[in-house]
Amino acid sequence: MEILDSLRVLNYFPLAELEVGQHFYWEIGNFTIHGQVFLTSWFVIALLVVASLAATRNVQKVPRGIQNVMEYALEFIRDLAKNQLGEKEYRPWVPFIGTLFLFIFVSNWSGALLPWKLIHLPEGELAAPTNDINTTVALALLTSLAYFYAGFKKKGLGYFAKYIEPTPVLLPIAILEDFTKPLSLSFRLFGNILADELVVGVLVLLVPLFVPLPVMALGLFTSAIQALVFATLAGAYIHEALEGHGEEGHE
Repeated sequence: MEILDSLRVLNYFPLAELEVGQHFYWEIGNFTIHGQVFLTSWFVIALLVVASLAATRNVQKVPRGIQNVMEYALEFIRDLAKNQLGEKEYRPWVPFIGTLFLFIFVSNWSGALLPWKLIHLPEGELAAPTNDINTTVALALLTSLAYFYAGFKKKGLGYFAKYIEPTPVLLPIAILEDFTKPLSLSFRLFGNILADELVVGVLVLLVPLFVPLPVMALGLFTSAIQALVFATLAGAYIHEALEGHGEEGHE
């Protein structure tokens, strides 16, 4: 859960000017904050903390209930990290990749399952945290910092040799790649979640009974896939930083 605190800090700073609809703003000093993002993010974080406490409060040898669910989630996250990073490197990165996956997964499903829009705000409306571009950009930047940290910790200054391998001519392309990774991560997640909520919202207004149900079911599936894709790519980027381009090609 280490990155949840970092996520709250990053959300203090608007990372993008792109807005869809109106927002509920908080004015804290000289900073303008999207209040609705904090409200729903705190709800998701509280839900994850309560589930973790409930699963570990009375641990049984034969898991049942919430303990069984959380152990299954942990096993799934371990396998995901192991598949991306390998047997030797995956263990230190399980908390990071797991927190990314669980936060995005629960955030996406909260937008698909909970009637946030029924809670009226003075201005704007509630939605999934990942419905806001600032949240997805913050998650993408945390991923970028993670793979830079991984590469620099393992190789030191030698990590930056990848920018000029196999030839210095590729330096601009290597630098551009570091910019496109967080862009693709953030906009893919934001665009899919926003599009899903907009489609469901329009269908509920037009045909409020049965037609939106299949779309909502599809939204649950795509929301889970988006969380999996984000966590998988995060693991792949960290693996690339740890192994380097040359070694990666021999695996």
